[in-house]
Amino acid sequence: MTRAFFITGTDTGIGKTVAACALLRAFAARGLRAVGMKPVAAGCERTTDGWRNEDALALIAAGTFQPDYALVNPVALPEPTTPELAATCAGADITLEPIVSAFRMLASQADVIVIEGAGGWLAPWSATLDQSALVKALDLSVILVCGLKLGCISHARLSARTIPDDGCRLAGWIGNRIDPNWHLPDANTELLASHLPAPCLGMLPILAPGDAPPVDALTLDVLMRS
Repeated sequence: MTRAFFITGTDTGIGKTVAACALLRAFAARGLRAVGMKPVAAGCERTTDGWRNEDALALIAAGTFQPDYALVNPVALPEPTTPELAATCAGADITLEPIVSAFRMLASQADVIVIEGAGGWLAPWSATLDQSALVKALDLSVILVCGLKLGCISHARLSARTIPDDGCRLAGWIGNRIDPNWHLPDANTELLASHLPAPCLGMLPILAPGDAPPVDALTLDVLMRS
């Protein structure tokens, strides 16, 4: 049976893609066929092959095989803004059906699928569709990426409270060190962990552009038991 995890974040720009790629490489290191998915991507560039998104391409590169791009990113939107507005600008209507269909195709080829959401947990896909609808439709476990910086404790607690309130399960969280000047980082991280109702899967270090976190930065034991 294919395992699948939905990656959300405390905000946009806090490292969901980095965390998702780290998870993919960690699963691959265990000998599993792992593939990433970015169901809805806003901020795509036109290429000779069609609209392409940087995050979706990074997920493909981190996986163990190269699926058709349209399966990884079934909804590709040009405008680099919140998905609901990007869809409006493109004259598109985001629905679950093509996303679920693409997921099923990937699931037939993979042992593990790592699905990256758009922005934070409550960033809407449309006026009537939240990301939680996909999580519930596919019975996904949620992993919360916390950008470690001033204010992250409140953001993380709000997200961790809202996810189960929306009828979804939080399987764990990942800390991503995005602010090298964060005051008292160790004490703040310990405090953050004490307030979150899910296990920490690991901490990602500050990386130079183009670098990938070490394969052993994350632990998968909790996820493999979920």
